[in-house]
Amino acid sequence: MKMMKGEVVLNIPAEKAWEMYRNNEIISKINPEMLSGAEYIQGDGGPGSLRLFKLGPAVFDYVKESMEKIEKVEMGRSVTYQVIGGDLKEMYDPYRVTFSFIPVEGKENHKCIAEWEAEFEPRAPATPPPEKARDAALGFLKSFDNFQLSY
Repeated sequence: MKMMKGEVVLNIPAEKAWEMYRNNEIISKINPEMLSGAEYIQGDGGPGSLRLFKLGPAVFDYVKESMEKIEKVEMGRSVTYQVIGGDLKEMYDPYRVTFSFIPVEGKENHKCIAEWEAEFEPRAPATPPPEKARDAALGFLKSFDNFQLSY
């Protein structure tokens, strides 16, 4: 299994970033160019839930939608899911991603590190690593900073 990681520092507390990521209404408004909609089509966000992400025009040339089955949730910290449908599933099998929100230690605790980590296996030998997916995910996470000013 191959692995890829990335992270960004956000100027918001980890708890707030976690809330934003888990709330379909909020996450759908953060950056509609990248993510135009999210909905739990089965479950409430706990393990076994299915979540559908409809991606926006900024990433349409790469991925249009992704159906994800949530495997593990560490409340307030991380969520791990496996892509079970959509464009990424056609390129990689399995494709498992973990998003984590880790507080930056300090007297104020107003920052966090948002991590993206993927484990994947290309379906075909010529399939490149999911660098576009990583860059899109990190760009999307970085837009949490701008959105939270109005949230």
